[in-house]
Amino acid sequence: MTVPGAPDGPPPRGGGLGGAPRKITVTRVAAARTRQLVTGGARRIGAASRADGAQQSGLTALVWTHTVNYAADAMIAVSLAGTIFFSAARSQQRGNVALYLLVTMAPFALVAPLIGPALDRMHHGRRLALGGTSLLRALLAWIMAANFGNAFALYAGAFGILVLSKSYAVLRGACVPRVLPERMSLVSANARLSIFGLGAAAVAAALLAGFVKLTGSYPWALRITAGVFLVASVLALRLPSRVDSAEGEQSAAVLSSARRGRLWAGEPLGQHVVTALRAAGGLRALAGFLTLFLAFLIQDTARGFGAAAAVGGLAVAAGGGSLAGTVLGARLRLARPDPVLLTSMGAVAVTCAVAALSYSLSTAILVALLAGVANSLGKLCLDAIVQREVPDVLRASAFARSETLLQLAWVFGGGLGIALPSDGRLGFWVATVLVVLAFAATVVGSRRALRLRRRGPAGRTPAPPAADLG
Repeated sequence: MTVPGAPDGPPPRGGGLGGAPRKITVTRVAAARTRQLVTGGARRIGAASRADGAQQSGLTALVWTHTVNYAADAMIAVSLAGTIFFSAARSQQRGNVALYLLVTMAPFALVAPLIGPALDRMHHGRRLALGGTSLLRALLAWIMAANFGNAFALYAGAFGILVLSKSYAVLRGACVPRVLPERMSLVSANARLSIFGLGAAAVAAALLAGFVKLTGSYPWALRITAGVFLVASVLALRLPSRVDSAEGEQSAAVLSSARRGRLWAGEPLGQHVVTALRAAGGLRALAGFLTLFLAFLIQDTARGFGAAAAVGGLAVAAGGGSLAGTVLGARLRLARPDPVLLTSMGAVAVTCAVAALSYSLSTAILVALLAGVANSLGKLCLDAIVQREVPDVLRASAFARSETLLQLAWVFGGGLGIALPSDGRLGFWVATVLVVLAFAATVVGSRRALRLRRRGPAGRTPAPPAADLG
C-alpha cells in the first residue's frame, strides 16, 4: 500500500548528504566511545555521591561543595608553583626563605588557637561562612591575577587564601556529623569526601597545568581558579539548613583527657581519643616534614627536567598513597582501628629507617607513598574512634577542633623540614625518630587508656578490650 505523497523507493540510509550513509571512521568511533565512557562515568560518579542515603541527608551536597573546593585549591597551587614555591626554594637569601615560611606556616598556626575555636562556636550561619571563605578566595585570586608582577600582592594573596582554606576545612569538619546518613559511619563519610576531593584535585591540577603549558598565562590560570571558587561558594550556600543547626551541642576539649591543662574550654573527650589524636598528629607532622624537606632537597640537588621529574614522582606517590589509604580504610570499615593505626606507624618508621640507611630517589618515593597511605588511614582511624567513644553532643566540636590540631602538626613537621640542611640521610633519620616517638607515645597513652577504662571512669561506656591499642 502506497501512502499518498510519500517518495518512491526505500528511505535513504544514514545522515549524509543525498541520503548516503555516513562513513565509519576511526575518529568517529573514538568520539562515540569517548562520549559513552564520559556519560557512563559521570552517571556512576553521581550515583556514588548519592549512595547510602547521602542525597536525603544532605551529604551529597557537602561532597560536591568539598570537591569543587579541593579542585580550586589544587588550581591555586598550580598557578603559584612557578612563582612562590620554587623561587623561594632555590633562593639562598634569608629574606625570601623567611617570607616563604610566613606564607606557608602562619595560616596553619593562626587557625589552631584563634580561628578554629571561633568557627567551632559559630552555631548559626555556617553556610554563609563556608560560602564566604570561597567567595573571598575567589576575590583574592582575581586580585593576584591583576597584580601578577607584584611580589607583595602575590604573597599577601597566597597568605589570605591559605588562611581561608584552613578556615573552610574547620567548618567542613563541623558540618559532616550534621549531614551524616543514619546507615553511614563517619569513617565512610569522610572517606567519600576525601576520594572525591583527591580525584577532583588531580584532574583540575592536570587540566590547569596543561592550560598553562599551552598558553603560558599564569594570570588567566588564576582567573579561571577564581571562577571555580565562585562555583564552590554557590554550592556552599545551597547546603541543607541542618548544617546551621547546633541544638543540644557542646564544645569539646581535645588537648587533654582531663579538665586541667586544656587549651580550649570544653568537655574532655577521654584518654583513648586524645591518644588517637596524638598518633594521627604524628603522621600528619611526617607528611608536612616530607613535603617541604624533600622539595627543598630536590631543588638544592637537581636542576631542569630532573628536578621536575623528581617532584612529579614524589607528588604522584604522595597523592596516590593518600587515595589508596582512603580507599583501603573505607573497605576495612575499621571495626578495630587501633591495630591499623599502630601497624601504619610501624611500617612508615621501618621505611624511613631504610631510606636513611640507603637514601635515593626511589626510597624517597617509597616513603612518600607509604606516608600518604598511613596519613589517610590515621585520619580515618581517628574518625572511627571519635564516632565510637565521643557522645553525639560533642562530636561536631571534636571534629572541628581536632582538625585544627592536625593542621598545626603539619606546621611543626614542615618547619622542621625547612630548618634541616639538604642531606637526604639526615632528613630520613629525623623522620624515623619523629615516627618512633609518636609510636611510643601512642603505645604509652593507649595503656593508660586501658587502665582508666578498667577502672570504669564516670560517664564513659566501657569498650571491648580487644579494640584498644594496648
